[in-house]
Amino acid sequence: MTSKATSTLERERDIVLVVDDSPDTLRMLTDAIELGGATVLVALDGAQALGIAEAITPDIVLMDAVMPGMDGFETTRRLKADAALRHVPVIFMTGLAETEHVVRGLEAGGVDYVTKPIVPDELLARMRVHLANARAAQNARAALDTAGRFLLAVDGNGLILWSTPQATRLLAGVLADKDGRPALPTALCDWLRAGSQPPPPPGGELMSEDGVRLQLSPLGKVGENEHLFRLTVDDTAGEEALLRRHFNLTAREADVLLWLTRGKSNRDIATILDLSPRTVNKHLEVVFTKLGVENRATASFLVMKTLSER
Repeated sequence: MTSKATSTLERERDIVLVVDDSPDTLRMLTDAIELGGATVLVALDGAQALGIAEAITPDIVLMDAVMPGMDGFETTRRLKADAALRHVPVIFMTGLAETEHVVRGLEAGGVDYVTKPIVPDELLARMRVHLANARAAQNARAALDTAGRFLLAVDGNGLILWSTPQATRLLAGVLADKDGRPALPTALCDWLRAGSQPPPPPGGELMSEDGVRLQLSPLGKVGENEHLFRLTVDDTAGEEALLRRHFNLTAREADVLLWLTRGKSNRDIATILDLSPRTVNKHLEVVFTKLGVENRATASFLVMKTLSER
């Protein structure tokens, strides 16, 4: 093993989970990786690997593709279904060089593969690359979380890989589950599977549980199987929802009140909302009563104060 490989692993003190049913392979990999200063966790089968990963989150997983019982492909799919483990890179180890097995490994969530017999220096080099990429991605996500950006990433099938806390809050209860994970609307999933060629299809509009209109917009591909989306909020819809909750208004009453606050006359409001002027007057009578005010100026003041404090 080269001194460069040793110093890199030693500095990072990575936790490596090795999953293989061959004692000889486990012994060889454990010796090579521990010589580099990393901590090695060993699992003899898929079920054991899932239990270990749930208790101690590894930095990277070396996964035997073919094992009795639960194979490496299914084990990886289950690892990736866990939000706490989704970011952990998985490198497949296999004696099968056929394309179909390589594809299966990547589709299951693997980032790379090595063929047996394994050359330790080559494996450690691949580990360094994927560990660096994983750390960079985690740092970027942490920065986005701190900045309060409404962002999320999905895989090629539209399943959510990660999202910032703000996006997670807005999407709570909005997206349908698929394979046990939240997924984008069907139209966007189909667009991704077709190669995500521009322009994106309609179907990115959503409605939050609070009645806020949301829009999903693709920003591009940021990883091998990671597509970034921005979640934008219709502020007007958000203001309507806030007024409904705060003053116990109906959706139509909140609409009328917002346009009043923007300086529109009753006739203008009627035209904008496709109502009769008489209906607008009736809505405003109810709104003034709910707000406990007697005129437009006081109602506008209360609305502006409420919106500025949200």
